Amino acid sequence: MKKSKPRLTFWQIWNMSFGFLGIQFGFALQNANVSRIFETLGAKVENIPILWIAAPVTGLIIQPIIGHMSDNTWNRLGRRRPYFLTGAILASLALIIIPNSPALWIAAGMLWIMDASINVSMEPFRAFVGDMLPSDQRTTGFATQSFFIGTGAVIASVLPYVLTNWFHIQNTAPAGQIPLSVKLSFYIGGAVFISAVIWTIIRTKEYSPEELAEYSSQENTVQHSERVPEKLFESGVFFKRGLYWIFAGIIISLIIYYYSFEKQLYILSVGVGAFGLIQIISGLFVSQGRSESGLVVVLSDLYNIPKTMGQLAIVQFFSWFALFSMWIYTTSAVTSHIYGTKDPTSELYNQGANWVGILFAVYNGFAALVAFLLPVLAKLTNRRVTHSISLVAGGLGLISIIIFHTPHLLIISMLGIGLAWASILAMPYAILTGSLPSNKMGTYMGIFNFFIVIPQILAASILGFFVRDVFGGESIYALVTGGISMFIAAVLILFVNDVDETKPVKS
Repeated sequence: MKKSKPRLTFWQIWNMSFGFLGIQFGFALQNANVSRIFETLGAKVENIPILWIAAPVTGLIIQPIIGHMSDNTWNRLGRRRPYFLTGAILASLALIIIPNSPALWIAAGMLWIMDASINVSMEPFRAFVGDMLPSDQRTTGFATQSFFIGTGAVIASVLPYVLTNWFHIQNTAPAGQIPLSVKLSFYIGGAVFISAVIWTIIRTKEYSPEELAEYSSQENTVQHSERVPEKLFESGVFFKRGLYWIFAGIIISLIIYYYSFEKQLYILSVGVGAFGLIQIISGLFVSQGRSESGLVVVLSDLYNIPKTMGQLAIVQFFSWFALFSMWIYTTSAVTSHIYGTKDPTSELYNQGANWVGILFAVYNGFAALVAFLLPVLAKLTNRRVTHSISLVAGGLGLISIIIFHTPHLLIISMLGIGLAWASILAMPYAILTGSLPSNKMGTYMGIFNFFIVIPQILAASILGFFVRDVFGGESIYALVTGGISMFIAAVLILFVNDVDETKPVKS
């Protein structure tokens, strides 16, 4: 007899999502402070995006691999929980090391390691919701993750400010050294990261592969019409597509060279060529009878993505381009546009940088507050309209920063960004999950990350060029560009096919 997944209680959903508190604690410390650390260690503002490239590149590589591995894992800890724990241990160690980096290249390398570790923990958490919750509870599941993401980010973002202003911890340091307030914040972040993930591991029981197979057979018969057949391509297909991508990478490189464009644009052309090379390697695997290798399966699944996922990919592209521009440039934009300084050793600059931490706390805090309102709004309208409204608010928030000239007015901007952030963390995943086969939930969640990572790589490749050569060194215009990008995403989401809309969306 086929069975449906049991509905979980509020506290069961709470416990299974609690680990995201730690993940976002580390992620928020990174977002609010890494640009500051880079500048302190001697990075020029136009070169900061290239240093951030480690994070998206790591996600591009790690998340589909981890997703595929977790789809095919089962041991004493379960299916997804081994990856939660491994990533938490490594990320916590990186959080302790990165503020003690003696040189810029070491800090950039530790950012790479930290982001890889965060990705090892994070993507299985997304698939975890699909594993554990029935369709009508997934919006609530992702909204709960949004709540913990917002809450963790609030605390992490204000830590340097709180340590400085409440506990009188030193907020400045000699040139080339990280202030003690920042170091202590990262140490606390490491402890919170590992503790929160361990809580989820201890308090949540995963379904066995046999139980998941039984539940998924029931879902497949009643739930969706968008299932796509599994199709592994012949070696010739991979060879042909690989050569096209390699050729495109060469052409882009020649254009960059001929017109003497910014050298960091080579990241884009090399990435295009590298994707072609990966396909050539996959073709070789297939020709050798190794069609079941993870690389071949992931690439085949990429070309077999459901229609809904393809539509959401474009929305994600513009949403995350906007977010990455904000994370890279808010510190330099606020310190120069509002505080009138570009000197990272000055007291005024560090006051501005700490205020950016407060602003990030505000948008994350507001995201946590509205997270549980999103399922209600989705029930009154639908998930697409809910997400569109939220993205418009985020676009207005980013663009409004150029209008304001006093620090406290920026709180208004952060409210719009907070609403967008809450929705970006919940609605696309709630829409996506219903279109995915349960036995490939982790793999497709990892592939979906491509469309978060690619815009970040593009932003890191071109924003430095635009800030220096188009915007005259004024990074505030990078935030305006991000706001426009969010408006585009707000329009595109309205055309996405949500396969669950034929049924009531329950909270």
